[in-house]
Amino acid sequence: MTPSLAPLRAPLRCHPATPGGVALAVSAEVHPRAEGLHLSYMLRGDIAALCIPSPAAPVATDGLWQHTCFEAFVAVDGEAAYQEFNFSPSSAWAAYRFCAERARDAVAEGQRPVRLPAPQVSVTSEALTLTTRVPASALPLSPAVLSIGLSAVIEERSGRLSYWALHHPGTRPDFHHADGRTLRMAAPLI
Repeated sequence: MTPSLAPLRAPLRCHPATPGGVALAVSAEVHPRAEGLHLSYMLRGDIAALCIPSPAAPVATDGLWQHTCFEAFVAVDGEAAYQEFNFSPSSAWAAYRFCAERARDAVAEGQRPVRLPAPQVSVTSEALTLTTRVPASALPLSPAVLSIGLSAVIEERSGRLSYWALHHPGTRPDFHHADGRTLRMAAPLI
């Protein structure tokens, strides 16, 4: 597949093993730019029926995936190493590096620490939009093609979690699986 340089917008699909109790539509958009990847996530439906984290300081925070958050998984196409970026509507964020599926690479994280800009969030009774940027300096240092997976975890007021992604490769939700990274884009040049 030829990598794209154009913005891509696609629906995220709920994993069938985690159906939500609230009718939702979730989509994501990625714009490759010289300064990095610009991401937008759109959630439409009964927002009042969801648990949306309250605004807070934009700090690095672990465990965002346990509540409503939006995620991007980025790798050099064909390589086992990848990065995970999490964005909460609270403006908290997280960035991780992995040398293989679910194998954290603490050495690489220490060598190239990441600081992400606070996401911008807009919430109405019928929609939530989160926009953010992953700086080129936080992406793999390669002129190669990137493979990208976009996903979301949505928490309902009942506590139920649903898992959304461009593609679900397994019978259980697994955003780390390489087959979930279905977008191909040219890496931003830094």
